Amino acid sequence: MHQLDKKIPATLIPGDGIGPEVVEATVRVLDALGQPFEWDVQQAGVAGVEAEGDPLPAKTLASIRERRLALKGPLATPIGGGFRSSNVRLREEFELFANVRPASTLIPGRFEDIDLVLFRENLGGFYVSHEYYIPIGDDPKAAAVSTGVNTKEGSKRIARYAFEYAVKNGRKKITVVHKANILKALTGIFLDAVREVAKEYEGRVELDDMIVDACAMQLVMNPWRFDVLLCTNLFGDILSDQIAGLVGGLGMAPGANIGKDAAIFEAVHGTAPDIAGKGLANPISLLLAAGMMLDHVGLQDSATKLRAAIYATLNEDNIRTGDLKGTATTREFTDAIIRRLEK
Repeated sequence: MHQLDKKIPATLIPGDGIGPEVVEATVRVLDALGQPFEWDVQQAGVAGVEAEGDPLPAKTLASIRERRLALKGPLATPIGGGFRSSNVRLREEFELFANVRPASTLIPGRFEDIDLVLFRENLGGFYVSHEYYIPIGDDPKAAAVSTGVNTKEGSKRIARYAFEYAVKNGRKKITVVHKANILKALTGIFLDAVREVAKEYEGRVELDDMIVDACAMQLVMNPWRFDVLLCTNLFGDILSDQIAGLVGGLGMAPGANIGKDAAIFEAVHGTAPDIAGKGLANPISLLLAAGMMLDHVGLQDSATKLRAAIYATLNEDNIRTGDLKGTATTREFTDAIIRRLEK
């Protein structure tokens, strides 16, 4: 395919472990699509510490701030040294309030025809916990306290983003997941805010709600009853991995973190240091994240071609990596997708 005339500036973060391998695979596939992005390669995670002494170096932040668009491999949090998670720092730095996690069936398995999207509020709740210990007697850690904060404004913001997504993408129903029967204030404010926003979309998008434990069970019993899930931070963290499990695990699951001024797309799996450098990594998670990135910048045709090539490689060519019971190396699998794109 021909190169696109005007490339879109974006930050590229190879990451740690298998990150550089799946990032290289993804860049090669995007090259075959005409490479719409002009990459500024920056480091983060352990690679950031090795390069700049910081898991989230200032020059990496500056690059994202300037380009407002990034694709990143998995990042490891260095052990010791008091380093915080780079992923959490990125969310806070760029106010990436919406975590978007789709799950779609790509290969035959236990669950067929899964097509879900989960929206997770990314900045509040129990996940951004404010924790402390209470000393009693001679035990300085006799009791532990954790508080979570949800705001009405933050809850409405993620709700409106989810409803707008549903309207644009032909989604018909949003299920808001909560625990308002017990956490009446913390998740009750979220539920009330979502219901308030839902009134603006009456007749276009249906809203229902479900307590989180019932939702977890129904996702296993009858996942087809769901279309879009809208969750607080902690519940979204848990359920997004559960829906990934319906379609083959985290290696098949992409993610996006969306804010007002920046968007970061990522593989949601870990760094898998045990297989790093061996050519065994499955690049599908990051490839699908790149597809979401293409959608985000208005290149839906390229995103559709990318997803079709992945599906055909898996199901028509039967070329798969070891985690999918195949024998292909990362490069062999990537080469097969590129052949599909060049047909």
